[in-house]
Amino acid sequence: MGLLHLTPARCVRALSVNSACNDCAVACPTNAISLEGRLPAINHSHCVGCNACAAVCPTEALVLEDFNATEFFFSFAAEAENTVSCQKNVPCLGALSDEHLIALAKLKKNIILDTGHCGSCEIGEAILQRLEQRIENITYLLEAVGSENALSLVPLGYVDEADTNKDEAHRRDFFRHFHLKGIAKAKVDFEKEVQKATDEFVECTIGSFDTQGLRTKKITDRRKLFFTALKRTEKPETYHVVSADAVSFTSQKLLDEAKCTACEMCYRVCPTGALTSDMRNSKIDFDPFLCVKCHLCHDVCESGAISLSTSYNLKEWYEPSLQNLVTFSVRRCDECNGLFSSVGGEKICRRCRLEEEEAMELWGLNS
Repeated sequence: MGLLHLTPARCVRALSVNSACNDCAVACPTNAISLEGRLPAINHSHCVGCNACAAVCPTEALVLEDFNATEFFFSFAAEAENTVSCQKNVPCLGALSDEHLIALAKLKKNIILDTGHCGSCEIGEAILQRLEQRIENITYLLEAVGSENALSLVPLGYVDEADTNKDEAHRRDFFRHFHLKGIAKAKVDFEKEVQKATDEFVECTIGSFDTQGLRTKKITDRRKLFFTALKRTEKPETYHVVSADAVSFTSQKLLDEAKCTACEMCYRVCPTGALTSDMRNSKIDFDPFLCVKCHLCHDVCESGAISLSTSYNLKEWYEPSLQNLVTFSVRRCDECNGLFSSVGGEKICRRCRLEEEEAMELWGLNS
């Protein structure tokens, strides 16, 4: 089993101290992830490598060392077999996101998720409980887009005899590498084994080298796969509007113009560029297809102007459209002469207004 790695610059919690994202910790069946600090801390001795945390991470900040969901997607889509099993091709049935599963179901008929080993697995009950709800939502969405393909939970109990002694063979191979030519690799492997055995949470930090990564807007690989799979299948005859609760990975948003202060925070911190503006900051546009439902825009909106719609139009999966949430009047600040978005007819920009308030406080004239 490989180690679980976090890329700090891609973590939603790194983009704002106000982020309340806890998806990885909630999904972890062994409590191997702690969110006491700003970034997730990982206890590798508790981690069982199920990849459930990476499957729900909205920005793919978490990666399991020896499993790549994108590589699995392409290999599984190309082969004739239709069985997904923890004893065959995934570390756990919880390792794949809803996007991966829907995309595969659109491309391949009658996919079977083998639950035959969940009963004897220490995390099986927790994973299966969440998976059953997820499959129910996915089935609902597939039916809504007119797909005849389905995902089925079946207790097959798949066993590969060739892998029966895999763990023991791995241990022998580990020690066999301790010779002159393999000493570098052996050292790395040894350090990993020590890290796995250390019963403590390893904290992640944001360094100066992460700055550029924090500013980069990035579409996730799973969203690219999802978009590609939809493009290769027929569009439904009717676009249905479904319950937003069934769609875990994207959303449609509402904005209360009366509450919006044009602070610019929502689209500046959006990790994928789902929320955007123009050079003059005269508006806020939203692209539902790019939204990963990380909730960050809601977390940073002090006025609570942004909210989630209770419904989702599946037309956005096939014909994505840019939606204008609000348009502002742009004028020049009476103080600094800079352009700013005037929401309620203000004559000075937000920065100058804050400076004036600070000055009044220093002078003792704010009482």
